[in-house]
Amino acid sequence: MRSTARLIGALTGVTLMAACAPAQGPADGRAPDRPGVDPMTTIPPRPGSPTAEPTPAATCSPEGVAITELGVSAAMGLRAMGLDLLNCGDRPYELRGYPAVTLRDADGDPIEVRIIPGAEPITSGFNDPPTRTVLAPGERAGAALIWRNLVTDATVPATNGTELDVAPVAGRPAYPVALDGPIDLGNTGRLGVSAWERREPAPAVPPAPTTPPVDRL
Repeated sequence: MRSTARLIGALTGVTLMAACAPAQGPADGRAPDRPGVDPMTTIPPRPGSPTAEPTPAATCSPEGVAITELGVSAAMGLRAMGLDLLNCGDRPYELRGYPAVTLRDADGDPIEVRIIPGAEPITSGFNDPPTRTVLAPGERAGAALIWRNLVTDATVPATNGTELDVAPVAGRPAYPVALDGPIDLGNTGRLGVSAWERREPAPAVPPAPTTPPVDRL
């Protein structure tokens, strides 16, 4: 497990695990075209999310992905929010890079914020470089948003992002992601992002052993 996976697991209970990407994929690094995907297909939230309230179901986008929030965990002012990307289409989907995010306030206006790939100098442990990952239909990738809720200057208003748009990577369409609570940046003006990593499926739980009946005389 990579360092990014260990730290995000400790903060949010979300395990991000890397795996070797399949050798097949577009030579020019672009995602394949996504015909045949119903943009109105509804994808249910990922089971086991640490959020107190279930977030609304995500909608499968025309390019065949659905992005959801996995909840926020806080530790000593440090915040970490897991993101889940599901290939809900019918073709392989290629990822390499960081989520491209935009924060908006309660009025829907964009918030000026410095996006830091890898999260330095907010914290360490999220700095694994991007790797090429090809998700088969039904497979998932995970990433994290990292920030600190600090107010270091009383003359600068604190910032709360209440709406979030996420593109799988820069240059691709962005989609609204329902939040379970605000992204409370204080007045730091910084938001870190980790690179996407393949998310391994949860291990199957074996059935409980059965006790054979006892013959009674």
